[in-house]
Amino acid sequence: MADMKAFQDEVRRWAAGLSGGDTARELAAGLGVRTAVLLEGPSDFAAVETLAARRGRDLAAEGVCVVSMGGAMSVARYAELLGPPGLDLRLTGLCDERERGYYERGLQRAGAPLQDFFVCVADLEDELIRALGPARVEEIIRAEGDLRPWQTFLSQPAQHGRPRHQQLRRFLGTKKGRKIRYGTLLVEALDTEQVPKPLDDLLTSL
Repeated sequence: MADMKAFQDEVRRWAAGLSGGDTARELAAGLGVRTAVLLEGPSDFAAVETLAARRGRDLAAEGVCVVSMGGAMSVARYAELLGPPGLDLRLTGLCDERERGYYERGLQRAGAPLQDFFVCVADLEDELIRALGPARVEEIIRAEGDLRPWQTFLSQPAQHGRPRHQQLRRFLGTKKGRKIRYGTLLVEALDTEQVPKPLDDLLTSL
């Protein structure tokens, strides 16, 4: 029996022009997919899936497919395939303030409402760092065995004098896979009342 991962994989193939969409359409119908959550990258994907699990939500069983698009500039393509012109799913997700223009144009072209997307000031990592506070994030870095690379990073001249939360945000993006791992870890560390508003609003809307 097909699962949501098979649908996610087929959507990526379709977006890349490697399939014609028939298989994605069949999978969507068989799985009862009703909503697609469009996210810029895999770290956002990890954070959303982790918060859903913490709240006892099985998004796949609810007909919600979370999609990592591989960049904000891909939103027009995914909106075309998954929104009204394609599978006609409800579209929602997160977007960064600086990428809002891509979303406005892509969603407008697809006839999907921008108001169903929730905006992060810088990005989701920044929202999570500010929610937890830099001291708590540094505790997590130490617990994960990343203290030495963190100290090495701080010794770089470019980091001298920068606010701590900006240093932390940059550090999470300096090694492949780190943002994804910490996307999960930071959400797991949140208290109930600490969940950043864009992330909380997204999950509440599903």
